[in-house]
Formats: sequence, C-alpha cells, structure tokens
Amino acid sequence: MSIKGHSRLALSVALVMAFLFSLSSAAFAATKTLTVFAAASMTESLNEIAGLYKASAPDVEVVFNFDSSGTLKTQIQQGAECDIFISAGQKQMDQLDIAADAKLNTDKLDFVLSGTRFNIVSNRVVLIVPKGKNPNGISDFKDVATDKVKLIALGNSDVPVGQYSEEIYKKLGLWDQLNSDKKISFASNVKEVVSQVDAGAVDCGVVYSTDAATASGVEVAADAPDGSHAPITYPAAILKTVKDEAAAKAFVEFLKNDESSNVFKRIGFSIPR
Repeated sequence: MSIKGHSRLALSVALVMAFLFSLSSAAFAATKTLTVFAAASMTESLNEIAGLYKASAPDVEVVFNFDSSGTLKTQIQQGAECDIFISAGQKQMDQLDIAADAKLNTDKLDFVLSGTRFNIVSNRVVLIVPKGKNPNGISDFKDVATDKVKLIALGNSDVPVGQYSEEIYKKLGLWDQLNSDKKISFASNVKEVVSQVDAGAVDCGVVYSTDAATASGVEVAADAPDGSHAPITYPAAILKTVKDEAAAKAFVEFLKNDESSNVFKRIGFSIPR
C-alpha cells in the first residue's frame, strides 16, 4: 500500500474512533445518577423497584445507601451527597425538616425540599427466633422476662426499630428488667438484629415483619401486642441538595405507582392512605 493509502486508512480509523468516542461520551453524559438514602429494612423492596424503574428510565442509575435511619440522618446532616431520603421513622425526617415542630427539629435543620415529603409505606413489629430452633418455645414478647430467654437482640436507641422495641417493653413494664438482667444485645440496624438471630447468637430479636419475611433463617414467634407502640410509617422526601430535581421527582412518582406498591405489599409492607 502506498504512503497515501496508509494516510487515508489512518485518517479513516481516526475518524471512526472519534465518532465512537463521541457516542460513548454522549451516552455517559446522558446518564443521570440518583442517590437514595433508605432505611435498611427497605433493601429488598427498593432494589427490586430500581430494577423495574430501569425499564422505563434507562438513562437513570439509582444508587442506594442502606443503613439505620439515625445513621443516614447524621450522614445527611454532615454533608453526604443525597437526593432522596426514606426513613423508617418520622423522628429522623422531622430532625431534617424545617416545617416540622421546632421541638422535634431542635437544630433548625432545613434539608427537606418543601412539598415533597410523604408517607411511603407502613410496617409491623414482630419477635423472631432462629428458624426451626426454638427449644424453649418462645411465643410471646413477655417471654423475654422468663428463663426462656437468655439474650435478645434489639436495635440501638438511634434506630427506629430499637425505639419501637423500647416503647413496647416499657409499655409491658419490662424494659428496666431487661437492662438490669443484661439480656439485651444491641445492634446498629435491623439487618444486624436479623443476623444475630439467624446465627443463633441470641435466642430472639425484635424486627419489622418485612425483615422476617425476607430472611430465610428466622421465623416469627409473635406479633407486637396491640397498642404497644406508635404506628410505623416511613416518610420519604426529596432533599434540597438534589442534583436533578426533575429526575428525583420522576422516581418518587414511580415509587407511588401500582407497580411499586405491589412490590412493597408482596414483601410485607402496607401502603398508607
């Protein structure tokens, strides 16, 4: 091939490479990333919903940070990048919402984008034991005060499930006894409670019904007594730090539709009305 031919070939290759690079760059630029901080108990449901959302919004990548609501609230307050926050308790959202009662938002934090807060799901609290391994026949929340239970896993006080657990046992008049008998193994989030029970490190634990439903190694021993704790509703909101408000609002609307609601209900949540 002549020198001129080589030059033409090199030029053609360079043009094709430049064209392909421009296409890939454009595709990369078109991809939008949404960062969602969500309570650990929503891990399974939100991962499934994100997969469904990909079919209708292929240009949007939803990135989750799952942890206890208290930890997520602290991360947001300290400047972590977050577009949407979904808490397992109203307390953590109130602490970030300037529209909340000043007695709840004592630091006057203003992170919640006005008009975007809503209750996304409701849940229940249950007592779980290792699946097929309940030799002492634990079947009631009150059993923790007997010899049937040597150790129970509960969430920390900054974790909503831990707050509900404390509320239940105070209502039953057993909270002080549990602490004085050193029967509590505290966990940083609800998934850790499940793990402790699953591993047999404790006799039982208190979690949401949805966590029990999605964990293969545990089973429900009892539902929390009626009236023993406040209603469990999960608030969600877009934050003022949102990078792409339109994309965030579109995803929130998807979370409210029938397709997402069916996923939530199948896993064990109910939809607030």
